[in-house]
Amino acid sequence: MTGVVPGGAWIAPRLDSFLTIVYAFKRGSGWEKKSKQNKAFKMHKAVVGIALCLCLESMAVAGESPRFRGPYRDGRFDEQGLLKTWPENGPTLSWVATGLGDGYSSPSVAGGKIYIPGMVDETTAGIFILNLDGVIERSIPVGPETEDTQAPGPRSTPTVDGDFLYMLSGLGEVYCLHIPSGEKKWSVNILERFSGENIMYTLAESLLVDGDRVICTPGGPDAGLAALDKHTGETIWTTKGFSDPASYCAPIIYTHNGRRLLFTETANYLVCADAEDGTFLWKMEHPTRDGIHAVTPVYMDGLVYYTGGYEAESGAVRLSEDGSSYEKAWQDNLLDCQHHGVVLHEGHLYGTSHMRGNHLVCIEMKTGKVMWKSKEVRQGVVEYADGMLYIYEGPSRGIVHLVKADPEAFQHAGQFRVTEGNGRHWAHPAIANGVLYIRHGDALMAYDIRDKS
Repeated sequence: MTGVVPGGAWIAPRLDSFLTIVYAFKRGSGWEKKSKQNKAFKMHKAVVGIALCLCLESMAVAGESPRFRGPYRDGRFDEQGLLKTWPENGPTLSWVATGLGDGYSSPSVAGGKIYIPGMVDETTAGIFILNLDGVIERSIPVGPETEDTQAPGPRSTPTVDGDFLYMLSGLGEVYCLHIPSGEKKWSVNILERFSGENIMYTLAESLLVDGDRVICTPGGPDAGLAALDKHTGETIWTTKGFSDPASYCAPIIYTHNGRRLLFTETANYLVCADAEDGTFLWKMEHPTRDGIHAVTPVYMDGLVYYTGGYEAESGAVRLSEDGSSYEKAWQDNLLDCQHHGVVLHEGHLYGTSHMRGNHLVCIEMKTGKVMWKSKEVRQGVVEYADGMLYIYEGPSRGIVHLVKADPEAFQHAGQFRVTEGNGRHWAHPAIANGVLYIRHGDALMAYDIRDKS
């Protein structure tokens, strides 16, 4: 169900497959007054109340990006009124915040604040909290972090849920922080609890908060996936019958024929489980170099798109009626996008290839048909907002492109180069309140991308 309910609340079946209520009326619109005059007001209130109960945890407020790859974990941002072309030197750089330490985590934006992990000293990671003017208001140390020399510092993007923040360290520690007080409410090492083993570049998934549960990928015996109570850290369920080392993928939930299904990629498999109780449903072998899978699967009309890097097979599987099995629908030998993510918009996939040509690609989701490819844009993170694609090239180029999301032809609309920060250009940007946030090492940049004409 998608549409506007009486009273002006827009209901969208997204955001980890919960109903999202986005109030379409501005403050002072008189919605409540007018609604009370409506004989069906009680019914409207009940509808809204039910929806709110279903999505209290996962509600995304317009103009926020409280989790990895935006409000829906899929690289799509609900922003409007953005520039459709950029000036020669790119959009206005509003501010730069430095001193965030090493790290590749993305910023999360919620409640008028920006939350971004980084190293507070040589061995300890923390959460830096900034206001929307780029001023670091405080930092909260959380604990030890990976010392991996190729990519030092935190990689997991925090999930902000009301007054609480959840993140995963590269060493397997799940943290729950109470934001107002800065206190650690609980922490659990999922590798120790579930007998998992750390992976080559250490854990990097961004945690999925679903209702009262925090879903993660320990990769231990009978605990390839696990759900923790978000209030206490206690174990709610594990995927018994499935075991595989974790990879770097952020899990996601989609609703298929009324059933909520959990998808992710582990070291060797595309995996599907029942999101309600963790029942393991199926796995599809998906080999890649060193078990490196970092791309969240994409769903549309019973099809699930999967991809990887290092020339791994990509393609789509078609789910059975209840999602408990699958069959291969088509295979793609072009879009191996490493860890940069794929965006689905109006039935078409957009992403960059890694070792198969190093270019931007558009593919029809239904058939796998390649609509176009362009070498004007090389491998990088791909995200979407207001009809446009935002591509952040890495690892060393640091060029940000604006491209129209059009399956008919590649249409370049501007570019600029990131000038601040250090290390590889790997962090996924965030878009909130008309601002494009880009993290590069110890620096966070805010670019004004609003159309003010």
